Amino acid sequence: MNKKVLALTIAASLSLLGCEQSPKSAVDNGERINLQAIYSVAQSDIDNIAQHLEVNYRVVTNIPSDKCDSKIADGACFEVELTFTAKQAIAAKDWTIHFSQIAPIQSFESDDFSVKHLNGDLHQISLKDNFSGFAPGESKSLLFRAQFWSLAESDVMPNYIVSAPGLEARVIASTKPYIDQDSGLEILPHVATFTDINSQLKRSAADKTQWLTPEKLYQRNTVLTEEKLGVVQAIIPTPKSVSIDANRGYANIGQGVAVSLGNVKHGDVDAALSRLRTLGVKQNAAGLPLHLSIIRDSDKIIGSYRLTITEKAISIVGVDGNGVFNGLQSLASLVTVGESRIPMLVIDDEPHYVFRGMLVDVARNFHSKEFILTLLEQMAAYKLNKLHLHLGDDEGWRLEIPSLPELTDIGAKRCFDVSEEHCLMPQLGAGVDASSSVNGYYSVSDYQEILQAASARHIQVIPSLDMPGHSRAAIKAMTARYKKYQALENEAKATQFLLDDFEDKTKYSSVQFYADNTINACLESSYDFVIEVMTQVKKIHADAGQPLTRYHIGADETAGAWLNSPACIAFVANNDKGVTQMSELGAYFIERVASILSELDIETAGWSDGLEHTNVDNMPAIVQANAWDTLFWGGHDKVHQLANRDWQVVISSPDVLYFDFPHEADPKEHGYYWASRHTNTEKVFQFMPDNLPVHAEFWLDREDNTYVADDTKTPLAAGQKFLGIQGQLWSENVRTDDMVEHKIFPRLLALAERAWHLADWAVPYNYQGAKYSSQSNTFTTKMQAMRDKQWSLFANTLGKKEFAKLELAQIDYRLPTVGAIVQGGKLHANIAFPGLTIEYQVNGENWFIYQEPIAVSGQVSIRSRSTNGLRTSRITQVR
Repeated sequence: MNKKVLALTIAASLSLLGCEQSPKSAVDNGERINLQAIYSVAQSDIDNIAQHLEVNYRVVTNIPSDKCDSKIADGACFEVELTFTAKQAIAAKDWTIHFSQIAPIQSFESDDFSVKHLNGDLHQISLKDNFSGFAPGESKSLLFRAQFWSLAESDVMPNYIVSAPGLEARVIASTKPYIDQDSGLEILPHVATFTDINSQLKRSAADKTQWLTPEKLYQRNTVLTEEKLGVVQAIIPTPKSVSIDANRGYANIGQGVAVSLGNVKHGDVDAALSRLRTLGVKQNAAGLPLHLSIIRDSDKIIGSYRLTITEKAISIVGVDGNGVFNGLQSLASLVTVGESRIPMLVIDDEPHYVFRGMLVDVARNFHSKEFILTLLEQMAAYKLNKLHLHLGDDEGWRLEIPSLPELTDIGAKRCFDVSEEHCLMPQLGAGVDASSSVNGYYSVSDYQEILQAASARHIQVIPSLDMPGHSRAAIKAMTARYKKYQALENEAKATQFLLDDFEDKTKYSSVQFYADNTINACLESSYDFVIEVMTQVKKIHADAGQPLTRYHIGADETAGAWLNSPACIAFVANNDKGVTQMSELGAYFIERVASILSELDIETAGWSDGLEHTNVDNMPAIVQANAWDTLFWGGHDKVHQLANRDWQVVISSPDVLYFDFPHEADPKEHGYYWASRHTNTEKVFQFMPDNLPVHAEFWLDREDNTYVADDTKTPLAAGQKFLGIQGQLWSENVRTDDMVEHKIFPRLLALAERAWHLADWAVPYNYQGAKYSSQSNTFTTKMQAMRDKQWSLFANTLGKKEFAKLELAQIDYRLPTVGAIVQGGKLHANIAFPGLTIEYQVNGENWFIYQEPIAVSGQVSIRSRSTNGLRTSRITQVR
C-alpha cells in the first residue's frame, strides 16, 4: 500500500474518533499500524512546534494583480505573506497547520508549503515533499492570494493549530490572542501592523477612505462646544416634551427617595428602583417623596409617561407599568453620579417606535449569561425593549433543547475533531479547547434567567435559530444523532430529525464559504425538527413567564443548495404544494415554517432577503421583516417593497446599525467593514430611519464616495410606517464579552436616541418619491445646524454624565482616540466626548494629563482615560 492510499485509510479510521480520543495507532487489513512508525513526527514534535514556531501574518497589498482570479469577486483579491520562524530546530515532517482565513485562498507560492481551503473559513497548510525542516532562527514563507480585501488587522484569526494523525493537536503559542492590560483590547501578536494607506487601507483605486489620524480627528472635534447646564438637564433618550422650571431650580435627593407605589406592582418597577440605588439614589422614608401611579389612556402609546419634579416631590404617572418604569429611567438619566440634586421640570414622553431592538449574535462566538444580563440592564436604562438573541448558526448552537441533547453536546463546542461527532471543527479561530469561552450554551435555567430578567425590564426576547441556511451546527448535530441511533439499529430514531440528504451531491458555497450548511427543504424530518425545537422553546418561555409570541426564522443567505438532492428532485416532480422548480424551494421552506409557527401561536420574523421571495398569500397576516439592505446600493427600494406588503419592517441597515463594524477608519479599529469603514456614535445619532434615501445627501458609500438614491421607483405607500429599528452585533471576530461591550457601547445610546425620539431636524419622508444626492439639499443648512448642536449636547452628556454610569455597571465602552495637532511647538488636543481625560506622552517617557496647549518636542503619543481611571484608549501618535 503506498503512502497516499495508506494516509486515506488512516484518515477514514480517525474520522470515527473524537477530539478527546486521538489514537496512537489505526487498523489496516486487520493489522494494527503504529502511526509514529509511518509518520516522522511524534507528540513531542507537535508540542515543540506549537511552542517555538513564530508566525507572522502580513498583508502585502490589497491592489489586485494579474494573479487574481478574474472570475471571482470581480477580480478583487489581496496578497498575504505568511512567515514561519523557528526559535528552535524543527526536523519533523508530516504535520499540518489548520487556520481560519475569512476569505478563501485562491493561489499560493512557496518552496516549502501548500495551502488549501477546507470549508467555511478553515484552511490547511501542508508540507511539500521537499520540506527539509527548520534550522534554529530560520524563516520560511508562504505567499498567498485570497478573494476580496483585508483592510483591518482584526480580519486575521487567532489560534493556528498544528496537528498530525494520531497525535494531540496543539495551538501555536505565537498566534494566541492576549488582552492589553491598559485598554482591555484583544491583541493578535502574529499580525503585522498596517503602514501603507494605498496598498493596505484602500480596497480599490476609487477608494477615497482617509486614515483617521489624530490631526484629522482634531479638526472634526473642533465643532463640539462645551456644554454644562444642558448636560445636567439632559435625558437620553431625549423626551418628546420637556418644560424646565422657570427659576431653573433643583430638587434635593441627597437623602434618597421615599417611594409610594400607588397602584403600581413591584414587579413593574423593582429593576428601575434597583438601578437608582446603584447610581446612589436609595429608598429612604426620610427622602424626597416619589409617587408612582398608572392612569390608563388608550390614546397614548404603550410605555408613555409623565414625570414631574418639584422641590417637594417627584411624581411619575404611566399609562401602564412599562410607562412608570420608563419614567423612573428618565429620573435616573437626570442623576449625575456623585451629585445630590436634580433639576425641577415636567416631562411628557412617549416612544417614536414601538420596536426598539438590539441583536446579539452568540452563535459564532458565545457570550456569557452574565454579559446578556448586563446588556439587558443597559437596554432598559435607555428604553430599548427588544432583545434579538441569535442563538444558532453555522459555528454554534447555543440553547439547550432537552429532547435533542446533541444540539449542545456537539453543536455548542469546537475542538479538533475531523469526524465532527464530538464537536465541530474550530472555525473562526476557535482553537482546540472545547471548554473555551468562545464555546458554550445557555442551559434551560440560564435562558429562563435571561427571560425573567428581560421581563422585569419590559424587554421581549426574540430568539433566532437561523434556518435553512446558516444551519451547519444543527445539521452536524443531527447527523451525529443519526449515526448514534444507527449504531443502535434504531432506524426510526436515527432518521427522525435528520436535516441532510446524504445522497445530495450539490456543489455550493454559502456567503461564508460553507458547502454543507443548509437544511434540506425536501425532507419531512426537517420540519419535524422545526416542530420539536419550537415546541420545546415555547415551553421554556412559558415556564419562565415570558410567552414566546415571536420567533425569528433567519431565512437569509440560502446558498442554492438541493439542486442535486434526490429527495428534492423527487419532491419537485411530485408534490401538492405548488412547487414546480428548484428555485421555489427556499420560499417553500420559509412559508411552511411560518405555518408551523402560526399553528403554535407564534408570529414570524425573518431577514428581508429570505422573506422577499415568499408569496404574501402563503404567509401569516403578521410578519416582521428585518431590512438589512445597504442604503448606498439602493437598499431603500427593498425596504419599501416589504413595508408596502403591510409587513412590520424593522430597519436594520448595515450602513449605520451594524455595531460589529469599526468605529473609525483605521486598520487597528476592530471589525468587519463590508458596508461601512466608520460607524461612530455620531453617525448613529445622525440616522433618520423614517427617511432612508435622504442619507445620500450627506453620507458616503463604503469607499467614501458620494452616491445617488432614487426613491421614485418604489416609494412607500401613503401613510406607511416602519415598526422600528434594531442595532446588530455579529460575532465572527468578537471573542470576548469585553470586546462585545467595546463594540456596542456607546453606540447603543445613540441607537436608543433614534429609536425613542423623533428629532426636530429629521427630514420627513416624501411619499411622492424623490431623488437624493449630495446636490439635492433637502437636508438644509438650518437642519444641519440644529443636528450638530444637539449632537454636541449628546456628546457632552455621554462624557460628563453617562459614562460614569456605564462604569458603575462595569461596561467596557469604547474609549475614543484623541484628536491632536502640534502647532507652533505646542500640543493641542481634544476629544469626541468632552469630560473624558486626555493624556499625552513625549518620547516614550511618563504619561501626563492634558489640560491646555503645552510645549512639546519629540515623538508625542496620546490616549484617553475612563472617568474612573481604570482603562485607557488605544494609543495613537501625533505626526
